[in-house]
Amino acid sequence: MGSSCPKLTVLIGDCRMRKFCCVLLALLPLSAFAYPIDVTKKIDGVSIDYTASDVDGDISSIQLNNYGKQDAVCSVIFTNGPESPRRRTVTVPAGKSTNTTVKFNRAIIKMRIALSCAPK
Repeated sequence: MGSSCPKLTVLIGDCRMRKFCCVLLALLPLSAFAYPIDVTKKIDGVSIDYTASDVDGDISSIQLNNYGKQDAVCSVIFTNGPESPRRRTVTVPAGKSTNTTVKFNRAIIKMRIALSCAPK
C-alpha cells in the first residue's frame, strides 16, 4: 500500500476520503441553524443600522446601532410563518447599540423582520 496513512487505510479508507469527511463534518455546524432573514425597514429622522442573525433553530436576534445624536425608539416585529408575530419596542440611546431577541415555539424556516424607528 502506497498510502501515507497505512494504519487508517483499513479503518477509514483512503486519506483523501478521511480529509474530505473531516471538512464535511467541520462545515456541518455552520449550516445547522441557518435560515433566511428578510428585513424591511422604515427609519425616519435617525441614523440606525442593524445586524440580523440566527441564534438557534427557534431564536432570532437583531442588533440595532444608533449612530445619530438623538435617542431613537424602534419597533421590531418578528414573523415566522403561521405563528403570531412577536413585537418588541426598544429605545436605542444616541451613540449606543442594543440587542433584541425573540424565541418561537417552532423551528424557524424563514424569518421576516419589520423594523420601524423614529426620534424619541
